[in-house]
Amino acid sequence: MTPITISKTISKPVQKVWDYFNLPEHIVHWNFAHESWHCPKAENDLQVGGKLKTRMEAKDGSFGFDFEGTYDEIIPSKLIRYHMEDGRKVEIRFDEIDQDTTKVTEIFDPETLNPIEMQREGWNAILQNFHRYVMNS
Repeated sequence: MTPITISKTISKPVQKVWDYFNLPEHIVHWNFAHESWHCPKAENDLQVGGKLKTRMEAKDGSFGFDFEGTYDEIIPSKLIRYHMEDGRKVEIRFDEIDQDTTKVTEIFDPETLNPIEMQREGWNAILQNFHRYVMNS
């Protein structure tokens, strides 16, 4: 299946964007696709072989799930590659456009349960939430 690509340009320096994307104290503020959800827990061992673990839950407690990825490659402030528990791969690029602008691009293998467009919209909503958080912090 063809990977899905989404991106967002953020008017902040690459180091801030990198930190806000990877530090657990920031991840919990943006890692959800809709305001009716939240991310009550995040752990991130940002090294090859390390794991990203997050929890997403509906705020009303009706549903939730754990997410886990294992890092395959990390180039600080530039690139992250990891694989999920089901083997799907994710790549995140941090491109410094200029000293105050960063483009974040996520390329991920879709899963087979949900329509491609639904997956694109969900990941894009999370990236939009990240953009909003970085811009307001």
